[in-house]
Amino acid sequence: MDSTPFAPQDTIVAISTPPGRGGIGIVRLSGPDALTVAGALLQLRHSLDAPQAHARATFARVLDPASLRSSGPERTIDDCLVTAFHAPHSYTGDSLVEIAAHGSPVILGVLLRGALAQGAHSGLPVRLAEPGEFTQRAFLSGRLDLTQAEAVHDLIAAQTLQQARVAAQQLGGALSRRVAPAKDSLLHLIALLEAGMDFASGELDDVEVVPPAQIALYIEGARTPLAALAATFQRGQLLRNGAAIALVGRPNAGKSSLFNRLLERERAIVTPIAGTTRDTLEEALSLDGIPLRLIDTAGLHTAASDAAEQQGIARTYEALADADLVLHVLDATQPVTEDDQALLHSLSGRPHLVICNKVDLAEGEAIPDPLLSVTSLATSALTGLGLDDLRTAILAQFNAVGSLAEEGLLNNLRQQQAVTETLSALATAEAANEAGLPHELILVDLHHALQALDTLTGATTTDDILGRIFSTFCIGK
Repeated sequence: MDSTPFAPQDTIVAISTPPGRGGIGIVRLSGPDALTVAGALLQLRHSLDAPQAHARATFARVLDPASLRSSGPERTIDDCLVTAFHAPHSYTGDSLVEIAAHGSPVILGVLLRGALAQGAHSGLPVRLAEPGEFTQRAFLSGRLDLTQAEAVHDLIAAQTLQQARVAAQQLGGALSRRVAPAKDSLLHLIALLEAGMDFASGELDDVEVVPPAQIALYIEGARTPLAALAATFQRGQLLRNGAAIALVGRPNAGKSSLFNRLLERERAIVTPIAGTTRDTLEEALSLDGIPLRLIDTAGLHTAASDAAEQQGIARTYEALADADLVLHVLDATQPVTEDDQALLHSLSGRPHLVICNKVDLAEGEAIPDPLLSVTSLATSALTGLGLDDLRTAILAQFNAVGSLAEEGLLNNLRQQQAVTETLSALATAEAANEAGLPHELILVDLHHALQALDTLTGATTTDDILGRIFSTFCIGK
């Protein structure tokens, strides 16, 4: 990425609130002419350029576009609050204005079209913002690094409070702070080796300026925190993207009842008739802040009676194949069947839990012999017995009990690839140092590691990466 300061030539405008009607709607402008264009759309008591106007919400009125085109008196169509942020002390690093009016699409449309028309009339470069362009400008102007910019998207997309907490930590620079010690160690070693090479190029060619043991120490100083960071990827992905949990088992084992109990509402139809569930049913569930996709499925058995039931079973197998965790539900009042044993065998090597449901009806009977060697959970969807233990076991399967409070998690593939590439380059440099290779060759690997690490925060990146990241944002952010 070019290291020169970002200086936008045009002013962008967008509606920053979701489509539709609401109590409040916000139109946002950013760019060199944002204050001028916004001022032309509003009836203001004080100029937005005034020093005291910075970061202060001010009452204003939205001008009727008809009065803007005539020489008659000004007419207004709405009241609003306008907040101006003067460059460089704004979200984007440039002049920025936010107009909060009543959330009628008509009013917001007037402001949006008025800004574009004012630009065209005055010869000012004003255009609609691209997706994520406000945040991209914040990144390019140095107000955010790339991990913080990604956290803006994660915060907007958060579906649970824990997701919002982690996104807020990332936005505050938690991930950047975790990377900083590794980068400092790497930069220090590169400086030592390059200075040593300059010294050795003089008369004292045989002087070993930086001994191999010291080089190894600095490489380890960079590798250790990055290896710990790389280990957070699975947890970060889980928290960001969630996981799919499928309840499977034979008909009438109580899968739908457990499904409803975990959701804490009656979502699936439950009857005493076996085979009531004919299709997969999915619902979102938050468990200790982890977003989960809970899937109820049709009962599995080999004697499907009709085409609809056969299709339901086929969809059960599809859900089973895609699930991150399988809950194998057994009926504690019935003997274990060959179908049960076959399903249990097929789950070997996959994350799964065996659940003996309906224990309230089993009258204290022991778990059937074929499952004595299998760790299972006793539950009752009717009474709620064992549900807390089931929730704890689910979290344990995802290694999530008490581990998500850690700050600065890797939570997307781009971040994980950057750290992995850095560790690979450090490993190559370490091998070169152990082999006694010249410092020039070690430096090649160290610079490769530094460049890979810089792609994590965006100190070095490419336009196509930026395009992929910011294209996922909404227009007004």
